[in-house]
Order: sequence, then C-alpha cells, then structure tokens
Amino acid sequence: MADTVNSLVARLHDVVVGILTGGPSAAAAGTGSLHDVVARAAALGPDGAWLAASGHAGLAGVACAQGRADEVVHHLDAAVSYGFNDCVALHAAPLLPLHHDPRFRALYGRMRITEADLDEVYWAHREMRIMMSDAQRASIDNISRYDTGVSLLPQAPMPTREPHTPGVLITRLDLAVTQEALQRTAVQADFRRSAGNTSLSLIDDTWDYGRARRDAWHADELDHHRLRASEARAFVERPGAGATLLPCPPLGSIRYPA
Repeated sequence: MADTVNSLVARLHDVVVGILTGGPSAAAAGTGSLHDVVARAAALGPDGAWLAASGHAGLAGVACAQGRADEVVHHLDAAVSYGFNDCVALHAAPLLPLHHDPRFRALYGRMRITEADLDEVYWAHREMRIMMSDAQRASIDNISRYDTGVSLLPQAPMPTREPHTPGVLITRLDLAVTQEALQRTAVQADFRRSAGNTSLSLIDDTWDYGRARRDAWHADELDHHRLRASEARAFVERPGAGATLLPCPPLGSIRYPA
C-alpha cells in the first residue's frame, strides 16, 4: 500500500508514543522507525515535508536524551530545512546548553513563524506541562484508592484553526503524542491498582466497601473538575495576532512554560 500523509502521521504518532512509554530499549528500536518515516515522508514531496521535519525532530530528541549533541544539531538542522519552526521547543531546558553552539544559532536563525502560529505553539507547550502536572497529581490521588474504578486523564481539545505554517502541525503532533503517552501510562497504573483492589475484595472479608464507595465518588468528582479545567484551556486565537511570516523571537528571549 502506498504511503499517504495520514498513514505516516499515524505511524509516527505510534512510534514516538512507544519511545516515550517504552524506556531505553524502545528508544533504540524507535530510532530506526523514525529514520524510515523521514525517508517515506520526504518521498511524498512538499505534502510530506512537515512529517520529515517531525521525524528529524524526534531523532534530535532521542539524541538529546542520550547526550549526543552533534546528532541533535544535525537532526534539528535537517528539521528546519523541512519546515520545523517550533522555537519554543528549542528553549526547553535540555537544549539550553546548545544555545552557544554557532551551528545551533545558525539553524535557529533560519526559522520563520507568524504571531498567531507562535501563540498556538506556546499554548501547546504550556498544555504539555499542565498535563504532566495533572498526571503526577492524579497518580498521587489514586495511590490509596480502595475502589476498582479507572480514571482517564482529561485532555484539552486540539486546535482546529488553519495554521499559517506547516511547522505548527509538528507541534500539534507533539501535543497529541504527549497526551497519548501520559494517558496510556496513567491508565495502566490505574488498571494495576484496580486489579489489585478487585483481588483483595474477593479474598478479604474485611474489605471496606464503604470506603471504596466514598473513594469512587471522590475520584468521579476529581475527574469532573479535571475535565472542566481541560475544556476551559482550549486554545483561543488572539484577536489581531499577525499572519505575516517573521523571524522567530531572538534565541534566549523565550521562557519555556513552567
């Protein structure tokens, strides 16, 4: 079957989620898959350019996690050539040591973005940080639950605006991958807790069903609040945000969302 943009998006999504959730061995296996996606996306021509950029950005992320700075710069340079323009991502803490590298500064200087696209990119990174915090809080909240229910991790809706640059699609994919990875990890942990509680309820006559019921109600209430909060965080385009392609803000001037 011939590759399409949609089929490669699905494959890239699954590969990166696997890297994020599978540990060091998954990262090693995923590297080959990322190279394959890059080659297939590049063969699609202009329509697949942003996917090739996303694949190179993923390879840069793996190299960064493994401390291979030269490979990080190499893949980011290639990503920018294919349209990568997520200047916010390049201000994340692991990449700050590269800010003094002339090669990094040169590739950063080639990126262009509009004000409206930059607003969305910053929102997406802030949303990733919020979801990570939510996942950590949910994990703590669920440790001592006696009930057997499983709670999902609510997610803010994906923006539907037409971006001015295809590079924004890379950031949207990054957000979707982060959402899926956090959701998968949270659900797996919740299933383990739920299964353990189910086993105990079957073998222990002293099981506190009243507490289990109260914990389930409390969990439902927390889920409701988290859902409302995620819905309220939906991206809203800023009136008057420019659509003119401009150089990215100067390197070092962006504060990555805390």
